Amino acid sequence: MKDDPERADHGASLPEDKGGVGAVHKAVIASAMGNCIEWFDFGVFSAGVMTAIIGTKFFPEGAVGSASLRSFALIAAAFLARPFGGLFFGPMGDKLGRKRVLAATIILMSGSTFVIGILPDYNSIGIAAPLLLLAVRLIQGFSTGGEYGGAATMISEYAPTHRRGFFGSFLEFGTLTGYIMGAGLVFIMDLALSEEAMHSWGWRIPFLIALPLGLVGLYVRTRIEDTPTFQHMEQEGKKAQSPLKETVQHYWRVIVMLIGIVFLLNVADYTLLTFMPSYLVDFIKMDDETAQLITIGVEAAMMTVILPLGALSDRIGRKPLLMTAAIGYIFLAWPAFALMQTDNKLGVAAGYAIVGGLLVLMLAVIGATFPAMFPTKVRYGAFAIGYNISTSLFGGTAAVLVGSLIDVTGSNYIPAYYLMLAALVALWPIIKIPETAGVPIEVAGNERAPEPAGSGAG
Repeated sequence: MKDDPERADHGASLPEDKGGVGAVHKAVIASAMGNCIEWFDFGVFSAGVMTAIIGTKFFPEGAVGSASLRSFALIAAAFLARPFGGLFFGPMGDKLGRKRVLAATIILMSGSTFVIGILPDYNSIGIAAPLLLLAVRLIQGFSTGGEYGGAATMISEYAPTHRRGFFGSFLEFGTLTGYIMGAGLVFIMDLALSEEAMHSWGWRIPFLIALPLGLVGLYVRTRIEDTPTFQHMEQEGKKAQSPLKETVQHYWRVIVMLIGIVFLLNVADYTLLTFMPSYLVDFIKMDDETAQLITIGVEAAMMTVILPLGALSDRIGRKPLLMTAAIGYIFLAWPAFALMQTDNKLGVAAGYAIVGGLLVLMLAVIGATFPAMFPTKVRYGAFAIGYNISTSLFGGTAAVLVGSLIDVTGSNYIPAYYLMLAALVALWPIIKIPETAGVPIEVAGNERAPEPAGSGAG
């Protein structure tokens, strides 16, 4: 291995506690809050009753597609803006710091979710209603494009090396928490309110709650320092002069590998969390309440194991868990969906749990794996660009694509086939990426960094 002055500098001058246990805990809470708010929105928006309401309130009667598909199309539209958000906020985070950018993204995300709750519907303003909703969703997608990469970078750069997997898993713990909060709130309101009240005004309440959640997250984020790793790089004068140019020019191969892994992650994530509640109702013909209970129950079970799995990855590595998930989807996706075709509710829940169990193996380690694929000076930007390109192409489109293919083919196994395809694509980059468990984040990614000018490298 080549001598790397950046390795030596970081290893000699950064304490392993990265500012102390308290600072790490604050960074974890501040980072996970953004993910919680993002997925609170998804939990609300993708709940079976809510997709039907949104699809009817903001579109004219007789509009193309079912109400659920129209709602899924709005979800997909937001993802069109995510790569632009990654391109804008990611390199900015490498230049100005993680903290400043994350303060901006959390207030944009929560504020735009709040605005959905006060938008007039189609009966009030006609065609302007879906256009305004689309505009707000695009703003959400743009801000979210800068959120996840920065939050994962924040945790990774604060966490002690030997516990980076454990602390990194809190990022997706925030995802599951937010989703359960959103879906659970809709479920309770649907039970408590009459159908008329829910369609008239009740549907707005969950969206309105996002703003106070965002203000709490903003407060927490403004009370922490930027990461010790970024501060050290800044003091040493090692920041990239043009982060976007350097990212695209020198790290595009690693970005392509990231896109391949995120393909599987997003197909599984968005199929399970945004499409499946409606799948159980629209295609399996299950009642709304049972579908929501199964969804929330599986998500709650995932929450109980995600942190231990993150800690396990600190001992055995990230790649064994990623490999298990990919191979598991290749061989178990079809049997899982076969179980969901039975009339037995326990069988449906078991099939759903298989898909969720494989997904949580990935969720537990990606917060520690993806930031470590890139060196500090381009980490935020490279992660945000690759992650959001893949999310835009394969995550936001998953529900619309799968739902439309089921309508066309009549096969309820389409989600299984898509998961199997995504797993086959992801398997190769999972094999190729280096294992970074136990490698300091200041060192991770540097073996793929280009040689400095004048080093004699070809």
